[in-house]
Amino acid sequence: MKFKKHLLVVFGIIGLMVLAACGDAEGSSANSDGENIVIDVSLPLGAESQQGVGVLKFGEELEELTDGRITIRPHYDNALGGEREVFEGMGVGTIDAGIISTGPMGGFIDEFLLFDLPYVFENHDHVYAFLDSEYGDELAKLVEEEGNIKLLAWMENGFRHNTNSVRAFEKPEDLNGIDHRTQESQVQIDTWTALGANATPMAWPEVYTGLQQGVIDSQENPLPTIYDVKFYEVQDYLNLTKHVYHPAPLMMSKKLFDSFTEEDQELILEAAATALPVQREASQEQEVEFLTELENEGMTVTEPDLAPFRELVQPVIEEWKSTVGEDLVDAALNFEY
Repeated sequence: MKFKKHLLVVFGIIGLMVLAACGDAEGSSANSDGENIVIDVSLPLGAESQQGVGVLKFGEELEELTDGRITIRPHYDNALGGEREVFEGMGVGTIDAGIISTGPMGGFIDEFLLFDLPYVFENHDHVYAFLDSEYGDELAKLVEEEGNIKLLAWMENGFRHNTNSVRAFEKPEDLNGIDHRTQESQVQIDTWTALGANATPMAWPEVYTGLQQGVIDSQENPLPTIYDVKFYEVQDYLNLTKHVYHPAPLMMSKKLFDSFTEEDQELILEAAATALPVQREASQEQEVEFLTELENEGMTVTEPDLAPFRELVQPVIEEWKSTVGEDLVDAALNFEY
């Protein structure tokens, strides 16, 4: 689908990425010392984040299962590039592995725009049941076929909430005139435009500075991310909008994955499967913990009635159904759990 359209862009950045890798003393591709293999793993957040917990558990299990033959080397806080660059890098084999939000993936694979559609999933049980079903398997297969990337586990970013430096949100009209950052996703732009905000796509590494300098007023992320990045330093209001659920799948370059023996491939998948519930549990625990912490840091927390928000974005769902796949959208909305 869209992946092939981006090949020219991808090849254009490969040279820069290779140069960056050469300038990194640790490197950014799997390397071996005799029979020992070290896999470099990119993370958008830090070691103590819910993503860090999952990736470190994956590495711990993998090292144990392989008697130390295969280990990981995590690179935190976008050290290997933004999420889009990491996804592209895994596709062409210049980055070993990474955990990224699904936001940038919809620009390459239409079906992943499902996770940008607003108010599709009601709660964690709903989304876990869906992702752990045949639908999750089919989406993983698409990543492999169209992105040349092996999806190892459906780890999570979580339900996203709004923060801003202007006002608390009690109703959709409170978004009027607010300059809101979205990921590079037309679905997200359409969603926030429908809610009345001025939607502006911005790369993740630029968001904190953009808020600090007043280039944008508003952003949205899961609570653990909001706390990890210290958005409370530049944002006064936290609005529990729960408008989108984003997975953060743990993935590996298919080129690298295919270079392992079948036995080692099975061990990699086993390690990822063991780490998955640990990461999801950490994510939910941090949601509860950091809501309190964010209040303690001085943020004003509101929990608006979501019904009028849901009503305003229904046209966005209808408009994008044909692109994402009507059957897929309906399956997600109506999945029994």
